[in-house]
Order: sequence, then structure tokens, then C-alpha cells
Amino acid sequence: MNAHLYDIILSPVITEKATMASEANQVIFKVARKATKLQVKEAVEKLFDVKVKAVNTLVRKGKTKRFRGIAGRQSDFKKAIVTLEDGHSIDVTTGL
Repeated sequence: MNAHLYDIILSPVITEKATMASEANQVIFKVARKATKLQVKEAVEKLFDVKVKAVNTLVRKGKTKRFRGIAGRQSDFKKAIVTLEDGHSIDVTTGL
């Protein structure tokens, strides 16, 4: 039924900055690299039954990290900052 929606919205981002954004009625999700703003908007509205005002996206470039002296590289990923209409909210701590 909604399996393709879970391919667009991968996971919520739970950081200190994301928690601060929630006070401004915004939720941050990790999304598929090929997902468009319109696809993200439709997926959030159908999965969480809320009204979306705006979607901003960004691609976080992968970082080089060291683990036990061995250099590795994190993957690039896309984030979507979803602004909700007034009166709507999503509790991302409960999970999808």
C-alpha cells in the first residue's frame, strides 16, 4: 500500500538542531537522494496525516572519518526540512 512512501522517507533526524527546529513547527527527515520536494511533501502528508507548508532540501556531503587508524568515508545523504501548517505536528520519537 504505502511501501513506496517508505522508500522516499528513510528516517527522522534526531539531533539537537532538529529538536530546536521542532519548536518552529519543522521536522527533519533523511530522504532518498533522488526524491524531489513534491515527492517528500506527498509522502509526509500521507504517512503522518498532516498538512505541509514547505519543504527545503539539502545534500550533506560525506565526511572522511578515521576508525582505529583506518580512514573511511561516510556516504552523502539528502535531508528534507519539512515545515508544517499551524495546528499540525509530528512526534518523530515514536518512530514510523
